[in-house]
Formats: sequence, C-alpha cells, structure tokens
Amino acid sequence: MDPFDPVEVVLPCLDEAAALPGVLAALPPGFRPLVVDNGSTDGTAEVAAALGATVVPEPRRGYGAAVHAGLLAATADVVAVLDADGSVDPAVLEPMAARLCGTDLVAGRRIPTGRRAWPWHAQAGNAAVAALLRRRGVPVHDIAPVRVARRTDLLELGVTDRAFGYPLELLLRAGAAGWRIAEVDVAYRPRAGGRSKVSGSVRGTLRAARDMAAVLT
Repeated sequence: MDPFDPVEVVLPCLDEAAALPGVLAALPPGFRPLVVDNGSTDGTAEVAAALGATVVPEPRRGYGAAVHAGLLAATADVVAVLDADGSVDPAVLEPMAARLCGTDLVAGRRIPTGRRAWPWHAQAGNAAVAALLRRRGVPVHDIAPVRVARRTDLLELGVTDRAFGYPLELLLRAGAAGWRIAEVDVAYRPRAGGRSKVSGSVRGTLRAARDMAAVLT
C-alpha cells in the first residue's frame, strides 16, 4: 500500500471507557479510529467522541456485528481491526499495514508478555482452533485478533457470523478464496481495564468456542 494512504481502524467496543483513551493516543499518525459502540453502559461512546474518534453505534450485541458495522461505516481503502482493551499496542498497525503490499491479509499472532496476559484456557482453545485451520490449508497459528486488509475485499468475503465466530469464519473464507495471508508476531499484554469478555473467564472462553464450533460445522 502507499505509505501516505490513510488507514481506518475499527475498534469494536463494549464497555471499554477505561482502556480507550490509551488506545486512541497510541494510534500511529494517519490511522483514523472508528469506535463501534456495541451497547456500552460505561460512557464508551462519550469518551471516544470527546477524544475525536468517529463513533458508530451498533446496538446488536456481538463481536462480529460490531466489526461488520465498522466495515460498512469505513471509507478508506485499507482497514485495520483492533481490540480496544489495550492488550495489543496500536503501534503494530503501522508495520502490519506496510506488509499489505503483496498480500491480502496481515494477521497478528499473539505472543503473551507474561502469564497474566493470556489465561491457559484461552490459549488452549485458540491453539486447537488454529490447528484445525492449518489442516484446512490456512497458514495461521492464531485467529487474528488484530488484522489489516482492504475494506472491499473483506466485505466481498461475505462473512455472516455476528458473534465470536467472526474471525474464524473470515480466515476460513479467506483461505477458500486463495488469499495470501501473512502472519506477524504481536506482543500480547494484560488488558488495560476490566476483564476480557472471552479470555477473562472459562465461561467466556466456552461461549466463544461454541460460536466457533458453529462456524466449523
């Protein structure tokens, strides 16, 4: 991609008011935030707007619903998707976007910075799903919690899951479409505020596993 092209960053948010200021402040120059408020009750939308981010409301709950709403609202050719909890440094988006030249999807592979960053049950579930993806010819070791691609290409994949199965379905469809996928290591640290909706509890991990199992079947 042209280094001077803007990149819009879709930030799906459900009660991320505590972490959002740090995430927005750390975005590289030229990376414009689209905060998709997925029904927050902690003032996430107000915090985002006060800090100059574009706020996209998506009342239908679900990670996939929030990401899809962000893609529809974006206008830039290249988009990134990043969790708004501070677990991944937004600075990684700049080198990831630079690698989009010659490939179709740049996906982050989480490397935990410590034991608190990624609970064992979440790591185990992720490893099992990634192994299934590789057996299907998709060369990844993570389910791409942070990713960069061209907006039109993402929409044309036709991903239908609107829950936690969204990134898995995206990778499956990208593999089936013959996309060139580059996977890069990204440091994964403890979230900046509250508890993760997925990895923060065994229940949350099981809920995400249920959504992903539905995609695989």
